[in-house]
Amino acid sequence: MQTTHSSLPVISLKPGKDESLRRFHPWVFSGAIAHRDSDLEDGELVEVRDCEGKFIALGHYQGGTIAVRVLSFEEVEVNHDFWVERLKSARAVREAVGLCSGEQGDTFRLVHGEGDNLPGLIIDCYGATAVMQAHSVGMHRCRQQLAKALVEVMADKVSNVYYKSETTLPFLKGEGEESGFLCGGNAGDMAMENGLKFHVDWVKGQKTGFFIDQRENRSLLEQYAKGRKVLNMCCYTGGFSFYAMRGGAKLVHSVDSSAKAIELTNLNVELNFPGDERHEAFCDDAFKFLEKTQGRYDLVILDPPAFAKHRGALHHALKGYTRLNAKAMENILPGGVLFTFSCSQVVTKDQFRNAVFTAAAQARRKVRILHQLHQPADHPVNVYHPEGEYLKGLVLFVE
Repeated sequence: MQTTHSSLPVISLKPGKDESLRRFHPWVFSGAIAHRDSDLEDGELVEVRDCEGKFIALGHYQGGTIAVRVLSFEEVEVNHDFWVERLKSARAVREAVGLCSGEQGDTFRLVHGEGDNLPGLIIDCYGATAVMQAHSVGMHRCRQQLAKALVEVMADKVSNVYYKSETTLPFLKGEGEESGFLCGGNAGDMAMENGLKFHVDWVKGQKTGFFIDQRENRSLLEQYAKGRKVLNMCCYTGGFSFYAMRGGAKLVHSVDSSAKAIELTNLNVELNFPGDERHEAFCDDAFKFLEKTQGRYDLVILDPPAFAKHRGALHHALKGYTRLNAKAMENILPGGVLFTFSCSQVVTKDQFRNAVFTAAAQARRKVRILHQLHQPADHPVNVYHPEGEYLKGLVLFVE
């Protein structure tokens, strides 16, 4: 990769504010900036220099708390070769953990933002279609270059690239097409994970259409399902539900407040278990449903959407996790197993565990931890960016 000779806009840091970057943390916060060019636009590539004018990093600028997302700590040209090299590196990780073979599935995350040294970018693969999502204006403006590099690196697997960022960059409406195919076209919405099929709604669904990060946790749930009565709360498109059915559950009830999610859950269950009467889905509020189902289930999954998307919501989020888990523990049958999760990045593992501990005390149940769960290997955490560890979960035995 060549050293850059182009003249990039410069952001200069205050004295001492380069320390985190010297430790390779990939963010520059706005409060660390001493000077910047006055005409900088969101998404521009910039150089970051210390107070003495020495180069530290280059990355995408964006107005806000996180002012720069670092692409490289070396002076390089960010061009087609740069994107190809980063995507090849991401693919190598997935191949190392056996996710590119396609033997049991064709669903995995290829790029996980800072975890793959591509901050602001998510790419999920569903069969021949890759769904790309930008979380920064810089990545949004590079979408065509990224799509071209992606089909080159993944030519043996991916022929379609669907771009979906209208929910992650809503303030860019009108600047250009935020959703649609950048390469290829509609090749069907079917994907497979661990031998189970499912429909993916990458057009209107949450995230990129499916929660790939729960793949290994769904497999673990399958091992506990035999002969049990299962309640899958906040089921979305039913991933935990059809794993439970393959695991031999006696009955499976799926609950979500979204009618569209319930529709997809029913489609996915029917796809894998046509005509199976063990499954029933309900469009209802989680708390209201739990109030109506005292002592009916002995395997419960709580996988709610993020209760806290920023630090200001942390206190209320922890109260929400406590309340939801307490209600589930009050209702679960003796000897029941509870899978409970938080996907809120601002909620730490200790904070989540304390919320669950409080819930157990409020429900006055004896509870043991069987497993501590986290995100899978295709959602890697950059060792210099611990904030990337967002998914945490517990498997509990409730007496």
